[in-house]
Amino acid sequence: MSVDYVVPAKVITVETEVKKSRFITSIAPAHSRQEALAFVEAKRIEYPDATHHCSAFVAGAPDGGAVVGFDDDGEPSGTAGRPMLNVLQHKRVGDIVAVVVRYFGGVKLGAGGLVRAYSASVQQACEILPLERRVTLRSGVLVCDYAHEQMVRHHLDQFRGSLERCDYDQSVRMTVSMPETGSDELACHLYDTSRGKIIIQWQDDDV
Repeated sequence: MSVDYVVPAKVITVETEVKKSRFITSIAPAHSRQEALAFVEAKRIEYPDATHHCSAFVAGAPDGGAVVGFDDDGEPSGTAGRPMLNVLQHKRVGDIVAVVVRYFGGVKLGAGGLVRAYSASVQQACEILPLERRVTLRSGVLVCDYAHEQMVRHHLDQFRGSLERCDYDQSVRMTVSMPETGSDELACHLYDTSRGKIIIQWQDDDV
């Protein structure tokens, strides 16, 4: 299945204060429900004396097919986990888990105040969260003559591909990889430019 979406590039932690309550937000990559829950548990261990450990996650592509979840962890229903998840889904980031650890400061925030506090905590963290793109890579092999080698290397670079291996014999045998998006276009381009002499055999093609 093809994937192309942004994911967290690393773990970050941001702390804010609302009416004397401390909100410590941590965001991390999570490629599955198990990874997300493991990160939540790690935060429970890291902050064992916190009042709440609320969480939300999107494991998978943000535009559909992802496993999602949230937990209010003792806060009034709908005031923490769901608002946190809403922020993550609005940001269209996949494979992500957010945990907001709250230390109660003695001043009640009310339902509306809690929704705003948890949403704002995740929002603020997302604003500084470094992202990277997750794409499906496609691997293949092509054979060309020596005269076409530099041309192939040039076009491979133009299409954001990489040369994984190059073997020299009577011909040049190249093992290449590149994002799935654009791979067929590269194949057609090389075929046309070489007048049918260069054909890429992708590993996922039917044989």
